[in-house]
Amino acid sequence: MTEASTSSPGGYRVLARKYRPAAFAELIGQDAMVKTLANAIETGRLAHAFLLTGVRGVGKTTTARLIAKALNCDSGPTVTPCGECGECQAIAESRHVDVLEMDAASRTGVDDIREIIDSVRYSGDARFKIYIIDEVHMLSKNAFNALLKTLEEPPDHVKFIFATTEVRKLPVTVLSRCQRFDLRRVEADVLIAHFKAIAEKEEAKVEDGALALIARAAEGSVRDGLSLLDQAIAHGAGEVSEKQVRAMLGLADRARVLDLLKAVLAGEVATALDEFKAQYDLGADPGTVLKDMLEAVHWLTRLKVVADAGSDALVSEAERKQGTEMAEALAMAHLTRAWQLLMKGLGEVRAAPAPLAAAEMVLIRLAYAAGLPTPAEALSSLGSDEPAKPAAKGNGNLGVETAPVPRSESAPEQPASDQPVAEAHSGSGVLALKTEPRPTGTDPAPADFRGLVALFNDKREGIIAANLHDNVRLVQYRPGFLAFNPVRRIPVDLASRAMQCLRDWTGQDWQIVIASDDGEATLQEEDEAAKRALKQRALETPLVQQALEAFPGAELVDVEDRLAPGEEEKGTDP
Repeated sequence: MTEASTSSPGGYRVLARKYRPAAFAELIGQDAMVKTLANAIETGRLAHAFLLTGVRGVGKTTTARLIAKALNCDSGPTVTPCGECGECQAIAESRHVDVLEMDAASRTGVDDIREIIDSVRYSGDARFKIYIIDEVHMLSKNAFNALLKTLEEPPDHVKFIFATTEVRKLPVTVLSRCQRFDLRRVEADVLIAHFKAIAEKEEAKVEDGALALIARAAEGSVRDGLSLLDQAIAHGAGEVSEKQVRAMLGLADRARVLDLLKAVLAGEVATALDEFKAQYDLGADPGTVLKDMLEAVHWLTRLKVVADAGSDALVSEAERKQGTEMAEALAMAHLTRAWQLLMKGLGEVRAAPAPLAAAEMVLIRLAYAAGLPTPAEALSSLGSDEPAKPAAKGNGNLGVETAPVPRSESAPEQPASDQPVAEAHSGSGVLALKTEPRPTGTDPAPADFRGLVALFNDKREGIIAANLHDNVRLVQYRPGFLAFNPVRRIPVDLASRAMQCLRDWTGQDWQIVIASDDGEATLQEEDEAAKRALKQRALETPLVQQALEAFPGAELVDVEDRLAPGEEEKGTDP
């Protein structure tokens, strides 16, 4: 007979309390922390303040009490407290006058901390006066400030032990005064072994699959797992099956989740909806099913990129075999797309007034998206008359076959060289490509850069012409290609606007790039230099010199060259 069975109903202790570790050797999954504490205690290198962090249920408060036992045991300080002396028993029963536990969630103010500050100066009967403050991050800012000085230089007989799940909320001034220990999540295989040993002690028959489900739901928390195990034993009256635990937790069968995912990714909408409705009728929550599908997609992705990802203790052999086959058949692009759609859909289901309908819409969306080509497949079809198709069976889509998009007989054939434009054909689930006719321009491509600027002026594109004339240095030019280096700020869309205009005017594609080379002088600089040279030439002519001598103080303001383009100068004066 176990202790639980011989106790009266009012004296029953839940498994999480009944099997709380009474010694460091009984702590599971925290070997590194136990070794560090053991070495510190044996060598006498004891910190005056300890900080224990970790998720809920991994043993922070339990570890704090074990440290208190280790420091105050009659045979200590020792890493193996006897558990039988008056000190150990008083600490285990939470009645030791020198081991004070405080819940910072309910006592957050500076007055509560002031009580501690006033009492630290007085020593008690025990070797150390120990203050255990749980959820220490809940203390107010003023309370932390009041504690700092005492925390930095406490009396020799005082030890502080802090526990928190939110270490990032602690002030840096507190963190710097503590020796920190991070308690890890307990591995699934360790939890399964621990729960199995406790089930045997409780004389309960629990299937291995049920233990795996409980360990998975516990998410590394020993206390959460023991609470679920306690509930499962009560639910099954001492006999716990995997089916019972699934019903208790509202989970869908993992194998059925894989079947559902396979049907969705194969584009079998009716089959997927029937399977989803069957799981819902058995009690599975719509959001939980989508969450399980997300976990399945993540697991399949890991199977695809990590060789030993299938050796998880939570995965059965049948699931491992089915998952391996699916991972080999699915392409990475399909898995990542499924992940993104499910992540978005899960948020929609949680916010929807009708979760069942929202979940079905997510599955329908994912099923139709399974027939779309990947970006690589869409790009590979550019320039081809055939529409983009998803990969065939065995190469990324679980064998989904999509018929080619029919071409209308009245639709004109477009040349393959035209620019492709994506078009979604309703009902097909395939992204097809159609072509757009290229504009036929009539203007010849300018022979040089100055002619190009003149073309923009002639077409009344003054902003583009002014920027090309005044603000850029020419690096390279040939018909169809222009490279320039801006010397002043230009519009961010100057190159794209210029390319579109030239394409419309000349009927050919242009490439305009912004280069980092110095390039030539701007057209404006060239024009100014030419004007200065013309003015200098005019000042050197006899007629201008005679006019300046006849009118003292006169100045040559401007010079205009009236020679027609291509006409050579014949030695006459300007």
